[in-house]
Amino acid sequence: MTFLLAVTLFSVTSVYAQYEVRGTVVDVNGEAVIAATVLQQGTSYGVTTDLDGGFTLTVPSPETLLEISYLGYQTLVVPAGNATRIVLHEDSELLEELVIIGYGTVKKSDMTGSVVAIRAEEVNRGAVVSPDQMLVGKVSGLRITPATGQPGASATIRIRGAASLNASNDPLIVIDGVPVTGDGGAGMGNPLASVNPNDIESYTVLKDASATAIYGSRASNGVIIITTKKGTGKGFNVSYNSSYSVKQNASSIQMMTADEYRDFMATTYPNNQIIPTLLGTENTDWQKEIYRLSFNTDQNVSLYGSTRHMPYRLSLGYNLDQATLKVGDNQRANVDISLTPKFFKEHLTVNVNVKGIYQKTNWANTGAIGNAMAFDPTKPVYFTKTDGSIDTSKANGYWNWFNADGSANTMASTNPLSTIYDYTNFNQTLRSLGNVQLTYKVHGLEDLTANVNAGYDIADTWGERHNALGSISAMRSSNDLFVTYENYNLNTLLETYLNYNHDFRNSNLDVMAGYSWQHNYVQYDEEQFKNTEPDGPGAHYYTAPTNAKEYYLLSFFGRINYSIASKYLFTVTLRNDASSRFSKANRWGLFPSAAFAWNIGQENFLKSSRAVSALKLRLGWGKTGQQDIGSDYYPYLARYLSSSAIEMRYFMGDGFYTTLAPLAYNANLKWETTETYNVGLDFGFASDRITGSAEAYYRNTYDLLNVISTPLGSNFGNSIISNIGNMVNKGLEFTLNFIPVQTADTHWSIGGNITIQDTKITKLTTLKTEGYLGVTTGSGMGGTGGYSSLHREGFTPYTFYMFQQLYDNEGNPVQNGLIDRDGDGEITDADRYVTGFSPTPDAFFGINTQFRYKNWDLGLNGHGSLGNYIINGVAMGYSTSYSDDWNKGYLNNVSKQYLVQGWTAPSENNQKYSDMFIENASFFRIDDINLGYTFDNLKFAKSIRIAASVQNVYVFTKYRGLDPEIVSSDGVDFNIIPRPRLYTLRLNINF
Repeated sequence: MTFLLAVTLFSVTSVYAQYEVRGTVVDVNGEAVIAATVLQQGTSYGVTTDLDGGFTLTVPSPETLLEISYLGYQTLVVPAGNATRIVLHEDSELLEELVIIGYGTVKKSDMTGSVVAIRAEEVNRGAVVSPDQMLVGKVSGLRITPATGQPGASATIRIRGAASLNASNDPLIVIDGVPVTGDGGAGMGNPLASVNPNDIESYTVLKDASATAIYGSRASNGVIIITTKKGTGKGFNVSYNSSYSVKQNASSIQMMTADEYRDFMATTYPNNQIIPTLLGTENTDWQKEIYRLSFNTDQNVSLYGSTRHMPYRLSLGYNLDQATLKVGDNQRANVDISLTPKFFKEHLTVNVNVKGIYQKTNWANTGAIGNAMAFDPTKPVYFTKTDGSIDTSKANGYWNWFNADGSANTMASTNPLSTIYDYTNFNQTLRSLGNVQLTYKVHGLEDLTANVNAGYDIADTWGERHNALGSISAMRSSNDLFVTYENYNLNTLLETYLNYNHDFRNSNLDVMAGYSWQHNYVQYDEEQFKNTEPDGPGAHYYTAPTNAKEYYLLSFFGRINYSIASKYLFTVTLRNDASSRFSKANRWGLFPSAAFAWNIGQENFLKSSRAVSALKLRLGWGKTGQQDIGSDYYPYLARYLSSSAIEMRYFMGDGFYTTLAPLAYNANLKWETTETYNVGLDFGFASDRITGSAEAYYRNTYDLLNVISTPLGSNFGNSIISNIGNMVNKGLEFTLNFIPVQTADTHWSIGGNITIQDTKITKLTTLKTEGYLGVTTGSGMGGTGGYSSLHREGFTPYTFYMFQQLYDNEGNPVQNGLIDRDGDGEITDADRYVTGFSPTPDAFFGINTQFRYKNWDLGLNGHGSLGNYIINGVAMGYSTSYSDDWNKGYLNNVSKQYLVQGWTAPSENNQKYSDMFIENASFFRIDDINLGYTFDNLKFAKSIRIAASVQNVYVFTKYRGLDPEIVSSDGVDFNIIPRPRLYTLRLNINF
């Protein structure tokens, strides 16, 4: 019935041969327009022009209207009787597309910096929870590592790699003119998550310093500008977008089954008398017990239009994202209001944007995943009574290990279901961000515009975490607590600037100058209670001291754009920033930039070329600063730290007293500065059927904010942050887009990009010291105080520093066999070596293709990387079958995926740092495949689109871990939270 109804919504045009029209389509220069579309208006009946621009079409009569169109030209409608020679004019609105940059806009053809603009409708696909998912693999130089499978987790975003060792490497995110903070509270750490993907109109990615320097200190890692949708059209319009997804794990770690484990233990320990008494008779797959098919849905309704003077848009959205673990979800409700009225004959434009978000996150206890791998598969899920019912009197009914005296075994792993069901960790966030922008064209001097932008970003997060009463975790805890907390963040902004834009006879001058003030305030409070009550906290135990901090940024900035005949383009910017994170002597930083572009395609020798449609050379240079050095807002001040835990307070008389400890500080701390050189070539061929760009960049970061050791007694700590060191990041970027097929009914596009990068530390100390190792860093693999990598001169950050594995004649690794590289007869730290491997890829890339035939569309997107390496910490942990757990009253499972044949002894601590655990993590991921159909010209709606997609389709890699994309910057993979595969249905209706 539904199918018949859909069929009746379409009309099939039956064309009766009465009039044959022969014509030619040319441009204003008389050149033939090849592959232009000629349609009988209102139908899909038509042809495309040949190599001479000619066409022949049979229509009912000479009065029949023909619609002639071609990319980059204005669509023309003429009667068939007048269609013998058709002249198409360039679509100046399309060709002169405006791109939003810092404090203004620029014509795409006039851009001088490395800037990429993308419309959201070009990348929207599948079930998109956060906007960063829409950019994965889309922009050269932009590398996004998707979040783990934990709902509410954040992605890692890098533009042209990392420019700092200890300061932030995150790009600046600007939403509708407001720089957004990442301190939005737990679950809101990703600033991109503060806007609904359905509300986004476009992205602009600023990559080189000539484009980013106008943002000064905030933009050393690049800038992503997000512009949300505004009110458009006349009257009242409604748009409804929804998606429904089923999520399942794409992979898991292979552990032994119960039968395999029983056989393994019997074979490995044939004479052990204790193990048989500990083994059970059940066959439990603990990974299956904790996982589920989960659900994701996104619902969005947009109301938009325009009254006489008031364009408006209201968007309401809801998103539910469940974890594949049986407990865990993230719910988000949002509202977006946009008003853009104009007054005084359009001299005054008011732009009001207000966004509100309510988010509730029920954090899944991911420790259940490790417990599911380790827990004995021969044991049952529950304690049971004689009648088979669950015995909740013991550990809330979940089977766990107990000692002979009835106490909980504190060394054994926990029942995985108890781990997720007997632990509560949730928080709620209220967040709002918005701004009011006033733009006034001065009466009588319309070339001069005054701009004021007042914005805010406020967030309040509160939550609680505690064990369930009677649970095994509560029984194991010596002091079981019920913790409540609140995180408050307020970010305010005021910016004013003047802009003068004047067209001369053969040139254009655009001058801008302004002032910016920004304040960021963060406060964290925590209360601890005894966990003794079934429906809430028990007696008060401790109030942690309030952790409140703030910083200010003051800036003066300016920019000059000058173009001659749209061929020769010049840009100069200057920004002077002051940050309260530095002392008065080092507070101000000056950040200039300059760029030049030669629009070669506008030269007379190319302007009329049919082969070359666009060609532009770009040169850029600039400096940007860095003041975001993490959670310490006052590193230059001598301060005292009050004890934040009750155990650290001093008991005197009948009470406890807070202790104060002096903190290390560096009064000479100053700006970390990145200087960037950029050269780029933008091109287009065959009327932009082939477009792309090639770029080379060189970034030198000096006065690196580096952690250095301090001599004993010289400061109040063994290390401080200091400006010592240089790092160079250089690379090549290539982007290519190709339209092999473009007809009236069919459109096929193929796009791809690749970035080749090389990052090296060139300086780490002020004085050259023979034998200086570098800065030890990276996760420890075992023991205390361990490290797995180095920051070392001449090498990439986080280069792995490991022992060399010894292999037998058959090529098998020898357990606890390491190479004595210094020949002193023993294995010490001196035998470690700089492996040359790091988690930073040599290259990363993205591909996309979209095929449209009439109302059908099919798309595919993917991304990958080459030359990046990972230390497989999970494989290290399960490499040996040795265990003396049976001697402690419990058993743990063995991984058949990672067990090394013949390894039955305990692995020594040095073995855990063997280079055998370094694996090539190069990969290619098919991100999504999507198929859709659009019903248009309906009686009750403008259009309806129905689509289906699969996300996280498949990963091609040699890496043996769960996923080659890890979020940890040090490249050590202890992450066993799987990224799920999504099967999605989408419905979009425009009324």
